Parts: sequence; structure tokens; C-alpha cells
Amino acid sequence: MSLTDRLAAARSRTEAPAPSTANGAAPAPDGNVPATTVAGARKKVSAVDPFIDVKRVVHAQLVEALGPKLYDAHMTQGDLEQQVRIALARAIDDNDRPMSSADRTRISQEIADDILGYGPIEPLLRDSTLSEVMVNAYDSIYVERSGKLVKVDTAFTDEAHLRRTIDKIVSKIGRRVDETSPMVDARLPDGSRVNAIIPPLALDGSKLTIRKFSEDPFTVEDLIRFGSLSRASAGLLEACVRGRLNILVSGGTGAGKTTTLNVLSSFIPEDERIVTIEDAAELRLGQDHVLRLESRPPNIEGKGAILIRDLVKNSLRMRPDRIVVGEIRDAAALDMLQAMNTGHDGSISTLHANTPRDALARLETMVLMAGMDLPVRAIREQVSSAVDLIIQQTRLKDGTRRITAITEIVGMEGDIITTQDVFLFDYAAGVDDQGKFKGHLISTGLRPRFLERLQDHGVRVDPAIFMTARGA
Repeated sequence: MSLTDRLAAARSRTEAPAPSTANGAAPAPDGNVPATTVAGARKKVSAVDPFIDVKRVVHAQLVEALGPKLYDAHMTQGDLEQQVRIALARAIDDNDRPMSSADRTRISQEIADDILGYGPIEPLLRDSTLSEVMVNAYDSIYVERSGKLVKVDTAFTDEAHLRRTIDKIVSKIGRRVDETSPMVDARLPDGSRVNAIIPPLALDGSKLTIRKFSEDPFTVEDLIRFGSLSRASAGLLEACVRGRLNILVSGGTGAGKTTTLNVLSSFIPEDERIVTIEDAAELRLGQDHVLRLESRPPNIEGKGAILIRDLVKNSLRMRPDRIVVGEIRDAAALDMLQAMNTGHDGSISTLHANTPRDALARLETMVLMAGMDLPVRAIREQVSSAVDLIIQQTRLKDGTRRITAITEIVGMEGDIITTQDVFLFDYAAGVDDQGKFKGHLISTGLRPRFLERLQDHGVRVDPAIFMTARGA
């Protein structure tokens, strides 16, 4: 069958009479429409593209024409893009389907994105206003813009198209995802975090989540402009980093912990040796003397895994001045505390917790995961002596990400770790007409006890910022 015949057949199928029900399915005996037919109707609606067959044929011709050149390691990205676009223009010219200039441009861009990038989500990844791309199904894609979830019109052709894109993402960093290893954490070349999970774990089709990171990392001035923290609190945090305090950044998923960690790390002096340890390398430090380590998952035989804990132990033999751990989530907490208590002060890390007090409890729980039969009091003494400051990051209901507490670890009273809040977010300021929180970080009036330690490191903090009720 010729290309023209196939296109005519496709048009006749799309012009078939609509079913009797609104969603394209026959009613069940009880009057309800089966869920499977509803899903099928949704797929048909999202796939109404009169040029879908054209794109498939041109795509196949393009792959056949270029062949191994698409994977030639000696070809630069610029040369590859040029050859793809030349071959693409030739393939479209050979197609006998009439189309407007706008349709031609759109089809060319979509096929180029599929060959050179990540298909229909490539324009979303290029959009600097988006912070997250979430593929719930091949025909259901959401993005996060200004802290709010928005559904977009773009879609993959089918489940196989989505799976090819996932494979393309993870294969570039030497990872794989298949039925034997159906979920993966990976990253794009720009540092954006990728999570993919496929059937049989994902019951309704493959899921893909990409958390984007700005090409130009946010600075402390950006966070002040966004309202994430105040200028006074920013000055305090810079002093704490330069004064080699051990700091934990606590918060929920998507609260902005990694961004804050990156900003805190930027305060580390240029003459110090920094070792960063992450599951997926996301931190981008501007200093020259940075050693980046990344954990490794097990291979197909379940062997060869290198955990965060292993990297923390190894980093102690690398003569670090600072150890920056992307996230503590397991028994690595014990090794991190040991490092903080044995001369590697000035370490920074993140963990998931709702409040500073919850962060201490979770840190205690993760130490117990190490399998050491330690009494609770001994663990709490380790925590209280190792951690100096907890920064609580929160994603508020208006979609903004704010630092809501800067809390000092004071010490122990009996079996309890004592803390004091130095800065707190002013929820009492309320919200404006657009539902945005008007509050900001304000001083509690308490002077932290670590000021003397900062002075010992030649770092001075103006005590006036702790005696006023303003945080700007």
C-alpha cells in the first residue's frame, strides 16, 4: 500500500461516526461506562493529529537514511543537528502529502526533537519558566509553572514512544530500565533530576518525572528576591558556612532543599577542598577545588551497588575540608555524624522532614538503620554535638518555596536535644488578594550561642539582627 493509500485509510478511520455515548463507549448494564473504555476514549481524543502517519513515515525514513551517524561518537552535536535537519527537509520534500508552511515547520520541529532530543517534552525542557515536567501517561503530561500544576496539550504518540524516550534518557548515563529493573533515578546532562517507573510497577503505563534545574544556578540574591529568605537571615547563613558550622537543610519533596544547599555551598571559601556526594549529581558549585562523587545502583545481577554510606567513608580518605552530601536517607547518617564529630566540621547536607524537631527524630531513626546496637541517649548526644544548625524549607500553599525556620541545636537536657529558633517565618502577616503569603523571616530576638564559635573562625555577625523584629 502506498503512502497516499495509508493516509486516506487513516483519514477515513478518524472520520467514522461518533459512538452513542459522549466518551465513545457503549454503556454497561448498570448505566456506567467501563474505565477501560474511558481510557481508550481519552487516548483517541488526544491523538487527533492529521499528520501522525506522515510523522511516522518521515521519522522512519530519517532513521534509515542517517543510520549509524545518529550514534557516531566522533560527530559533534552541531554536525549531527545539521545532518538531521538536511535529511529531514529532504524526507518531507519527498512526501506527497500537501501541507501548509506552518504544518511543515511544526512536523519538522517535532521529528527533530524526537531524533535529537526527548520528543514532545523537549520544548518543555527548554522552557525556562517550568520547574518540573510530569508524564502521567503517554497522553497525559503536566508541568509545574510558578509553583502550580498545569496540564499541557502535548503528548507522546503511544506507550512505545514514551518508553523509547525513557530509554534514551537513562542510556546516556549508562543506566537502564526494563521489566527486571522497572524504576530508575537518573539525571540529564544539565543536572535535571529524572525518575522513571514502568510496568509492572506502574499499572497504567510508564511514568516519567523530570525536575529541572536552572542553567544558571540560583544565587543568594535570587533567593532574597524570591522571598525565600531575608537579607538578614542570608547574612547569618553565610557567616555560619564560613564559620564552619555543620548544617542540615530539612524539608519536604520539592521544597527547594537542593537549591538552598547549592546556595549554601557557594559560601564555602575558594581555598577549601570540597567533596560532594549525591545519588544523582545535581549540585553545581563554582569553586575550583570540588570533587564530585555519585552513588551507583546494583547491576542486573543485583551486585556492584555503591551506596552513599560507602562514598562518605571513602571521602574521609580524600583529605576533605568540607563534605557536602546531597541527601541523607539511610544508615549513611551514622557515618556523616561521625565525620562531623571527628574534625570534618563545616559539613552540609539535606534530609526529608516537616519541622526541625522532626529532622532530629528522623536523623536518630536513620542512625538506628545502621544496625549498631546504640542506646538512644548516645545517638542523641552524637546528634547534638555534631549538628549546629537546621534550616527548614517549606513549599507553601501559594506555590512559593520559603525558608520557614533557622534553628540552632543548643545541646542536651537530660535525654532531650534542646533547640532554639533564631529566625521564623511570619505566618501572622496573612495573604494578599492573590493568595500569596505576605510574611517573611523575622528574628525571634534570641541570640544564638554559636556566635562565639564564629568569632573564633574570624567571622563576625552583627548582634543587632537578633534584637530586632524585622527580617529584611
